[in-house]
Formats: sequence, C-alpha cells, structure tokens
Amino acid sequence: MYLTDLLKADRVAIRHTGGAAPPLDKQGALALLASLLADGERVGLATDPAHAGVTLERDEIERVLLDREKLQSTGIGEGVAIPHGALSQLQSQIAALVILPEGVDFAAIDERSVHIIFGVIGPKRATGEHLKTLARVSRLLRNQSFRDRLVAAESPRAAFDMIATEEGEPR
Repeated sequence: MYLTDLLKADRVAIRHTGGAAPPLDKQGALALLASLLADGERVGLATDPAHAGVTLERDEIERVLLDREKLQSTGIGEGVAIPHGALSQLQSQIAALVILPEGVDFAAIDERSVHIIFGVIGPKRATGEHLKTLARVSRLLRNQSFRDRLVAAESPRAAFDMIATEEGEPR
C-alpha cells in the first residue's frame, strides 16, 4: 500500500496567507483539512444498509480531529502535524494534505510552526492498520529535504506527485 492510495490529488491543498486569504489558526487549518477529507467522499464508506448513501460530514470529521487534539497536539515537530481519528461509518482509511508555506501555530512538541498537515481518518475497528499508516506518514516526512520541497510545491498536483515519487510508487 502507498500513501497515495489513501491521498488523492484533489485532497491536497496549498494555502498561502496574505492578500485576500487571512492567516489560519490551528482550528482553521483543521477545518480546511476536514473539508478536504469530506469533499465528495463516498469511497470507503461502510456498505451496510444503515450507512447506504452516507457521505462524510465535514463537521463530524472536524469534531473527531479536534477531539484528538484535546488529548495532545498531533504536531510532531519539524514543521509537521499528523491529525488523525476514526469514524465508525468508514471501511477504509482516507487522507488529506494541507501545506501552509507561512506556517501555523499548532502547539507542536517543538513549539515551532507547522507547515505540513497530513490528516488520516479510518474505521474505528482498524486500529492496527491506522497505526501503520501513521508510521508510514511519519517516515515519509522525516526527511528535511523532502519536507522543504513539499512546502515549496507549486501546485497541489505537484505535491501529490512528489509524494508518489518519494514512496517509489510505479507511475
């Protein structure tokens, strides 16, 4: 499995501040991440009749992410945060990426601004798979040179392609 199996190019956003775009705070960054995760997402939803035709709601995803942040910041340091959570109606994991070149205060463990927010949500019953995915994201974002290139990406598609290349995904 590759992270790009969970992360689609249309769930990557690069948000510059300045001009018409006001700076984001942590909650605003999580709201943007939740919107990307929810936007048109039907793939991976449980197929049982109780959840037929259900779409992921941005507010529900944002609540799950905020609840997790109340336990401890998912800002792991070096400009990276990996917000994550679980929803019972999912049958597989999905991911989204927000790149903030100017950074945001995320209460990270190293007290530095966060520039890369890689969010993952998955089914409540798949804890082992979820932990493996979080470890894979962490390994991907461990390399300073790669993080710098990712933050400097010219477009969401370019950022997505960088991840695919870094993972060695066959194109």
